Amino acid sequence: MKAARYHARGDIRIEDIPEPELKPGTVLIDVAWCGICGTDLHEFLEGPIFIPAPGHPHPISGEEAPITMGHEFSGTIAALGEGVDDLEVGQNVVVEPYIIRDDVPTGPGTEYQLSPDMNFIGLAGRGGGLSERIVVQRRWVHPVGDIPLDQAALIEPLSVGHHAFVRSGAKAGQVAVVGGAGPIGLLTAAVLKAQGLTVVISELSAARKEKARSTGVADHVFDPTEVDVADEVRKLTGGHGADVGFECSSVNAVLDMLLDAVRPAGVLVNVSIWGHPATVDMQKLVLKEIDLRGTIAYANDHEAVIRLVQEGKIDLAPFITGRIAIEDLVDQGFDQLIHHNETQVKIIVHP
Repeated sequence: MKAARYHARGDIRIEDIPEPELKPGTVLIDVAWCGICGTDLHEFLEGPIFIPAPGHPHPISGEEAPITMGHEFSGTIAALGEGVDDLEVGQNVVVEPYIIRDDVPTGPGTEYQLSPDMNFIGLAGRGGGLSERIVVQRRWVHPVGDIPLDQAALIEPLSVGHHAFVRSGAKAGQVAVVGGAGPIGLLTAAVLKAQGLTVVISELSAARKEKARSTGVADHVFDPTEVDVADEVRKLTGGHGADVGFECSSVNAVLDMLLDAVRPAGVLVNVSIWGHPATVDMQKLVLKEIDLRGTIAYANDHEAVIRLVQEGKIDLAPFITGRIAIEDLVDQGFDQLIHHNETQVKIIVHP
């Protein structure tokens, strides 16, 4: 079967590989769509980061580059392994793409995203969504009902936004400022709006500013080349500043703006993956008693996110700006998102 394989920085190849083997307790999925994630772009430009470098196999998967990529994917169940009796062949599903140890619990309230050596399917092995088929453990499979499969491919990044919202402790009626309107920034904003917050977005790209406006995920959109975003936030909040901020760009100037824009004793959540060290203005952090929080991926967020979409509180369709075949992954996918991100938000791939 065809698969997109990461060999090294700047080196992704479409190759023929053996089909995965169905084992007890696993599910075989025909992949329908897979999104290209910002993390994938970081791996392509700056990696390996999450992908284990040659000679350094991942301690759980035992795999190293070359690795099949793709962790934002949807598909249809093709077969069920022995012992899987609560799903059906033909069901549409998404995958929570974790690689964690088998003895780590994943029930409500558990922080399995913080378990030792955690990594992701499609980054550290165990197949990936940028392939025709994949076999995954039952516990990572989530039925999506009647959500269209192209939109369902965005459930994974939407879960990232939901987890960031949970980490922030934000409440309905508060004001949030989101730095960066890429896919994660927009989807985080979508969660915030669905939860009853007023949302301010800071963004440079004309296409992404328009997407923030047209989808209704932002109440206010500001371009930092045109206005002082922190000043505008203070004007909107009677001089206080935003209750919560979300860094979704991995750009230091955006982090600096958010430290200015949140109110004293406010919360700032870093959502983005940084491929380089960041500089934090500790004086702002200290004098305003800002609570700076990290967040990684999700933990028991997928089912809540699926309900938000099924109930019509979030519409994922407008965020998809491109659909391509796997053969065009680099030229029409990665290159577009790297060099023409002013016109693209989320490109999904049909393997």
